[in-house]
Amino acid sequence: MTAVSGVVEAKLAELGLTLPEVVPPLAAYQPAVRSGVYVYTSGQLPMVEGKLPCTGKVGAEVTPEEAKNLARTCALNALAAVKSVTGDLDRIARVVKVVGFVASAADFTGQPAVINGASELLGSVLGDKGVHARSAVGVAVLPLDAPVEIEIQVELTSA
Repeated sequence: MTAVSGVVEAKLAELGLTLPEVVPPLAAYQPAVRSGVYVYTSGQLPMVEGKLPCTGKVGAEVTPEEAKNLARTCALNALAAVKSVTGDLDRIARVVKVVGFVASAADFTGQPAVINGASELLGSVLGDKGVHARSAVGVAVLPLDAPVEIEIQVELTSA
């Protein structure tokens, strides 16, 4: 685990959360890249200490509530990826966009409620800076048979 520093990480600690280590890439990409005042994360799986807590489709092997919690984990991993290129989460001016992918059973239509796990975490941690535009997309399968994947775009302060 990384050391706590700054207001955002103090808020994480207050919520009983710690910023994980950056999840290493599974293929030929970077966990996050910076372009000007923006940081774009790659899709973040709900990895915990290098492993997926569960696999399968939401609405079949994974309950919507489990998936919502996994989306929270994805958002934490995304914040770790942002910190890896900024050095400081307090540089976040706002979360601009969240895109959430939900590996869904054929009849599952609750993708927005699942992705709320990520959105609610970002709001709890960042306050008004965590309010964002969002897409919640149902897909047939995700890497490693993960139930959820999240990517975020953040704008940085100029300082």
